[in-house]
Amino acid sequence: MVWLISEVEAAMEQDALDRAFMALADPIRRAMVARLSRGDATVNELAEPFAITKQAVSKHIQVLEHAGLVTRSRDAQRRPVHLDAAALERLTAWIDRYRLIAESRFRQLDELLGAGPSEHEPS
Repeated sequence: MVWLISEVEAAMEQDALDRAFMALADPIRRAMVARLSRGDATVNELAEPFAITKQAVSKHIQVLEHAGLVTRSRDAQRRPVHLDAAALERLTAWIDRYRLIAESRFRQLDELLGAGPSEHEPS
């Protein structure tokens, strides 16, 4: 039973990663995330730099919400959008896991290449 739960959790994590990376594949959504990294913003504030409708901005925000990257709250008449730093941390942790593996392999290759041919060739 434990195996099944961890398999289900792994599949759910994979789905969350897929949604997040697909959301971030769009340059407008990446720009929105960059803007939100400086602080909360309204739809109007997020729409400012783009030549797109507010409806299109709202759809981009919905994609980011579905990916778990942002949330919205209500503040009187305002509905600010908030960046979910924990979601970004999960993405960077996933990336770092593979970056560290690649760096380790490059260090091993550097050590092998730095050893020189005299250590590997018979005299």
